[in-house]
Amino acid sequence: MQRIAEFEKVSFEQFEKDWLKAYPETEDVKSIYDSIKLPVRATVGSAGYDFFAPADITIKTGESTLIPTGIRAKINEGWVLSIFPRSGLGFKHRIGLDNTVGIIDADYYGSSNEGHIMVKLSCTAHDDGHSVTVNAGDGFSQGIFTQFGITMSDSVDEIRDGGFGSTTK
Repeated sequence: MQRIAEFEKVSFEQFEKDWLKAYPETEDVKSIYDSIKLPVRATVGSAGYDFFAPADITIKTGESTLIPTGIRAKINEGWVLSIFPRSGLGFKHRIGLDNTVGIIDADYYGSSNEGHIMVKLSCTAHDDGHSVTVNAGDGFSQGIFTQFGITMSDSVDEIRDGGFGSTTK
């Protein structure tokens, strides 16, 4: 099996900035950062690398919840990391990514936000008041690496700097 990427934690400074933007009431961001687990596969046959919640996260019906993972991925050129919700969350609670599939390009690693992977989830359950809590350390999404190609006429030379929507600015 070809090894094409490496997961790392972003710096504490970057994590703290992004975490407090999403959860400003948090008192001890350092302990959350210290407990971040790098994504891993559950079995030798698993394609997906499980991403783990850095803290208890509650997702309520009709609401979106942003989860700064504290993770970045150094990916070889010609590969992409796709992020999906864990199937159990989708099946049992109708939890999905707001952007349906997260695409982490290899050049995102060098962005000014250190390539910090953030996942935004929503609950579309039909019963009002439904919510699910993902406990700290539990898997909530999974990432799968895929090789890709480009067209013969491709001549792009733009450099990325940023996350959501940064390639269309």
